[in-house]
Amino acid sequence: MHVLFHVQHLLGIGHDRRAALIARGLTEAGVAVTVLRGGHPVPGIDYGPAAEIVQLPPARAADSGFKTLLDEHDRPIDDDWRARRRAAVLATHDRVRPDALLVESFPFGRRAFRFELLPLLEAAKAGGAVTAASVRDILVTKAKPERLEETVSTVERLFDHVLVHGDPQLIPFAATFPAAARIAGRIRYTGYVAAPQGADTESTDGTDEVIVSVGGGAVGLPLLRAALAVRASTPAGLDAPWRLLAGPDVLEEDFRALVAAAPPGAIVERARPDFPALLRRCRLSISQAGYNTVLDVLQAGCRAVVVPFAAGSETEQATRARLLEQRGRLAVVDEATLTPETLAAGLAKALALPPPPAIPLRLDGAAATARLLLDAVAYRQGNSR
Repeated sequence: MHVLFHVQHLLGIGHDRRAALIARGLTEAGVAVTVLRGGHPVPGIDYGPAAEIVQLPPARAADSGFKTLLDEHDRPIDDDWRARRRAAVLATHDRVRPDALLVESFPFGRRAFRFELLPLLEAAKAGGAVTAASVRDILVTKAKPERLEETVSTVERLFDHVLVHGDPQLIPFAATFPAAARIAGRIRYTGYVAAPQGADTESTDGTDEVIVSVGGGAVGLPLLRAALAVRASTPAGLDAPWRLLAGPDVLEEDFRALVAAAPPGAIVERARPDFPALLRRCRLSISQAGYNTVLDVLQAGCRAVVVPFAAGSETEQATRARLLEQRGRLAVVDEATLTPETLAAGLAKALALPPPPAIPLRLDGAAATARLLLDAVAYRQGNSR
């Protein structure tokens, strides 16, 4: 069985990280995987030695508003660039002739890439492939009703399955996609796509520390700066060492400025692959509220403060954060009101919470995605004989 997997991240690294885990889950199940990777390569994210990576001309968002997309030369994308991308996508499809096509986010997101995704889906359907959307548990709220209708129409016309990487016991897909009932026959929950936590090493880094992380760091500088200001005041109960992790998207000049501004008791370094182990040993985690980071926090069982990214029309992180706050699992500080003072208040609230309650969740989403696609292809091929 061969799966063609289209992945496009635009800001941050969460989409790419989750897609890499899914690709590894597919290859571990014996599936051949070809990844159409539409974003810039991200240091530290590995799709595994068995996956074929086809690097498309990369695109990224100019800023957190997602209004302008930039090409590999940091110029706004144009029709010639779109034609090059579409040709590369369709050429890969024709070479691979996949048994299944998996598309990350679309049609629930990545609408700007309809120019290549609609022809790709049509080609896959014409070739008899199973088609599936790969979507996280919580969607960004759509303000325009016509977008909802367009999404439903696209699913009904071009997708066999919608694979939701979440658990309805925590949040059902209908909570952020009001038309879920209309496509209910296509929705399959995989459970959460969680990274393997890895074994503890001999390192004691993270022990009784405050760990501050911002994922890739594309929009994390305000949180890192606020954290340094709070650490400089050594609030009661938080005079432990603080370790700030700046992701790969934090510019080198900004990283050096953070290092220079670090007060005694604070360490600033680049993001580390042993992040889950640091969380298991820490006194407190401070982070944004992206899908992958929240899963790491939940698995570590540590106290946590989150500052959900909420620029522009983004609602996904805030929805996830408030849901977990209601369950007593963490404290939330609004990004719009983030200051050293509000962050310090959030830390005090988190430390006053009782030990974090366990939240039973399905965390085998990568393996479940592989099983669902294998079953769907076997069913399709069995019925076609």
